[in-house]
This record gives sequence, structure tokens and C-alpha cells, in this order.
Amino acid sequence: MRSCTRLPKLPGVRFFSEGVSQPSNKVQVYISKSRDPWLNLSIEHFLLQKSAPESTVLFLYTNRPCVVIGRNQNPWLEVNLGLVNSPGSFKRELEQWTDKTSPGESSDVLLVRRRSGGGTVFHDEGNVNYSVICPPEVFDRDRHAEMVVRALRSLGVETARVNERHDIVLDVDGSSGSETYKISGSAYKLTRLRSLHHGTCLLSSPNLPNIGQYLRSPAAPYIMARGVESVRSKIRNVELETSDFEEAVVAEFGSMYGNADAEFIDENEAFQNQIIQKGFKEIIDDKWTYEQTPRFLFSTHSNAEDERIKPALPDEIPKPFEVLIDARHGEILSGGITDMSPTNALNGAHIHTIQDWRQYTEGAGGEWLNRMFGIKS
Repeated sequence: MRSCTRLPKLPGVRFFSEGVSQPSNKVQVYISKSRDPWLNLSIEHFLLQKSAPESTVLFLYTNRPCVVIGRNQNPWLEVNLGLVNSPGSFKRELEQWTDKTSPGESSDVLLVRRRSGGGTVFHDEGNVNYSVICPPEVFDRDRHAEMVVRALRSLGVETARVNERHDIVLDVDGSSGSETYKISGSAYKLTRLRSLHHGTCLLSSPNLPNIGQYLRSPAAPYIMARGVESVRSKIRNVELETSDFEEAVVAEFGSMYGNADAEFIDENEAFQNQIIQKGFKEIIDDKWTYEQTPRFLFSTHSNAEDERIKPALPDEIPKPFEVLIDARHGEILSGGITDMSPTNALNGAHIHTIQDWRQYTEGAGGEWLNRMFGIKS
């Protein structure tokens, strides 16, 4: 494997991006050296857009701790936003990018929305993301999941398999019988000329005991959403080293399509590509993260659109206290809180821009709404 860390650019030196679209480059393998989830997703999107139509591409990357939601998901439903820091705390102008400002130096967890569908996942340095981009005519939802399974089995993970949901699972014998754990999920993006399948494989995540608390929103019982909801599964690590897994996946990919030298992508090099820069700016923006959210209803009580019985509100909230919010793309179309004045004060507000719900309702009710929507009172 060879490194592509070549800065500044010198005459006659080819950056990785210059070979992506060449028709003769039928088999391509890239491994990112960055831990920035927005950058890695932007590199992946560049490969999807610009790789030669007949080529097959493998891209491997590892992200710093982050919660990644699908394109059509609701962050207020899927994520405990009170535990996830605002991505704005890590934003920086591209011209100020240096190694010292890399978000990998922080211990906070980021919120990221990807461009593909599927459910919510937690990424950290203990799992590896794999992405395969290929022509649509050879695309199959199990094809490259099976490739990863063969790589795992070559490393001694004999009970790995692909289930009916196209996830990779592990069957483990225990004292009470066999149990099945999810170790890798998948998501897809299909275009007219290209197909993308990507997933993440849990290898040795140190955050495994804490992942669940990030993926459980306290607001979920009060939300009726039109987007895609995640399917909860038991998870576990497979206890493999990142380098071993990467080498095994590259080997299996090579056996399917032909061997190719893996190129390491340096993040500074990636940022010199204008298309990658543009993609990065798009998905790091709060408008993409929150305003992509499909329409949803938040209500504390049964109503004509959501007849479910809701959990009882905390005793410290004075009664009566009712909230009904109808939102689309993160913008409140209509909203009401008991005794709020004026009654239409919420209309037109974007939920993610509200800094303190106590401006609309004082006391315990406002503090409770802050917890529901991930704001620290």
C-alpha cells in the first residue's frame, strides 16, 4: 500500500482524485487517513460522482466518535441530542484548516447526516466503514456484505453471516443457547450510472456500553414521524484490529475484481479538491443536518393526528400543560404551548435554532422541553 501524502503539489505528481475518473482505472482502492466524518463522507460522495462508470471502487475509513443519521431520518426522534454536542462547535473555515484544528482532538460526539438512506449508527475509532461503488448492473444488496463476511471468516470470525435484512450478524453460543448480534449494518445510494453500498463493522469499539444512550431520544414517545425509523438490534464487537480487517477486506475485494494498490488519502490533500470542499460545506451545515428532516408531530397528549397515549409528564410541571408542534424540514408550521403568548409565537421558528424553550413557557415546562430537544438549561 502506498501513501498519497504529497503537499504541496509538485509538477508531474498525480493526486488520488486525478485518477478516479480515468476509464482505464477499472479497480480502485482507497483508505482515508482522516477521522473527520464530514470529510470522509465528502470523499465518498466524490468517488460516487466522479469514478469511471465501469469501475469498481473500495473506500475504507474510520471516523472519530459521532452519531450518523440517514438522509431521511429525524434527529429529534433518533438521537439523544442532549448528549451530542452541536456540530457547530467543530466548524471551521476551510482556509483555516490545519492539523491543530482537527476535530479528532476533541472528545465530544458529533451529529452527522449522511447522503444515503438507512438507520442511525454510532461511529468511533473502534469500527471501520467500508464503501463499494460499482455499476448498477452488478449491484446486489448482499454482494458486498458477503465480501465482508468472507474477510471476517478469514480472520477467524467463523459465525459471521448476512441476515435477511442485509445486515452482518454474529451467532454466539452462550449458557442459555445461541444469541445473534448485529456487527454491521448497511445503507445504499443508487444513481443512474453508479451504485453505492456502505456499512460499518464493529471491531473493538471502547464505547460499546454507551452507544445505546446516544441512540435513545427522550422525545421519541411524543413524536409521530414520517421519516425512516431505525431498527434496534443487540450489538457487539468482533475483537479485531483495524489494520487486519482492512487488509482482509482489500484482499477479498481484489479476489472479486482484480488486485489494485491501495492509496492512502491525506485529509489536506482531499481538501485541495474543490468538489470535495463543496460537499464538505454542504453536509457540515446545520441546514443539512436538521432541515432535511421530514414532517413530524410533537405532542404531549392524544389528538386527531396522533391518538397514542403519551407518557405522563413530570410531576413538577404545573397542570394543565400541553404542547402540540407540527414541523417540516425543522421549521414549525404551527405550534402551541399552554398559556404561551402570543399563541402563534412558535410559527416559522426552526427548532434547532431555539436556544431556550423557557422563552416560550417558564419554569419546569420550559426545562422539560429543553431536555426533549437537547438543550442544556
